[in-house]
Amino acid sequence: MAGDAIRRTRFAPSPTGLLHLGHAYAALIAAQEASPGQFLLRIEDIDRDRCKPEYEAAIYDDLLWLGLDWQHPVMRQTDRMDAYQDALTQLAPLCYPCSCRRGDIRAALSAPQEGALPAGPDGLIYPGTCRHRPMDETGPDDVIRLDTARAFDALGIENLSFRDECILPDQDHILSRDEFLDGIGDVILSRRGMGTSYHLAVVIDDAEQGITHITRGKDLFDSTWIHVLLQKLLKLPTPIYHHHRLIRDDSGKRLAKRDDARALRHYRDDGTTPAQIRQMLNL
Repeated sequence: MAGDAIRRTRFAPSPTGLLHLGHAYAALIAAQEASPGQFLLRIEDIDRDRCKPEYEAAIYDDLLWLGLDWQHPVMRQTDRMDAYQDALTQLAPLCYPCSCRRGDIRAALSAPQEGALPAGPDGLIYPGTCRHRPMDETGPDDVIRLDTARAFDALGIENLSFRDECILPDQDHILSRDEFLDGIGDVILSRRGMGTSYHLAVVIDDAEQGITHITRGKDLFDSTWIHVLLQKLLKLPTPIYHHHRLIRDDSGKRLAKRDDARALRHYRDDGTTPAQIRQMLNL
C-alpha cells in the first residue's frame, strides 16, 4: 500500500435498517479521509434474512441527500460469493467444521468456572470442542472456523501489528499470538446459511477494491486483529486504519438501527438540512 498514490476509502453499510446519525458520521468521515482520492460505497448484504431492497434504496437516497458521491458500479457482497469461496478453499488446511451452537459454547465455558464468560470481537471465545474434525466432514449445519494456533504456526510469527491514524497514530498497535488465542480464539469464517462471514468478506472486498485507508468506529478496533491475520494468511495488503469516535445519544449509548428516532429519514422529513446534520456531528 505504501506505493499506491491513490488514497481510497469506503463506506460499507448493511441494508438492515435506515441509516442514522452514526452512519452519517461514518460516511462523511470516510469521504473526508479520501480527499483528494476516491470514496467508494459497498453494500454488505450477506445476511439475506435481514437485508431488504427498500433499505438499500434508502442508503443511496440518504447518502446523496448528504451530498456524497461515489464510484459506480457499487460493490454488493451477494455478487461475490465465488470470491469468498475461493478464499475459504485457500484457508481450508487451517480450518475445521464446527457444529456447536451458542448454547453448547456457553455450557462448555461455564462448566469449569464462575463469573462472566470470556468473549471477544467474534463472540464467546470458542473452547475448541470441534477442533479435531477434518474439513471433509463438513455438513450443511456446520460453520467453518479458523484454527488460530495453526494459522500462526503457518505464518511463523508471534505478533500482529497495524497502524491507526486516529488511535496512537505515531506507533504500531501490536498483539501477540497468546493474546489473540486467549482474547479472540478460533473465529468463524463461514456462517450457516451465508457461505462466508463478515470478517472474511470484508478482508476480501477491501483488497479487491484497493482500499488504502479503512475508516470505521472504535467499536470495531478489536475486530481489526482478525482482519490483519486473514490479510497475512491470504497474502493481501494491510491498509492503514482510522477508528473514529462513536456517535451516542444523550445518555451516552451508542446509536443502533433500532434507534429509529435518530434515522436520517426522520431528520429530513422534519426539514433538517445536510449542513445542520454536519453541525450536529461537529463536522
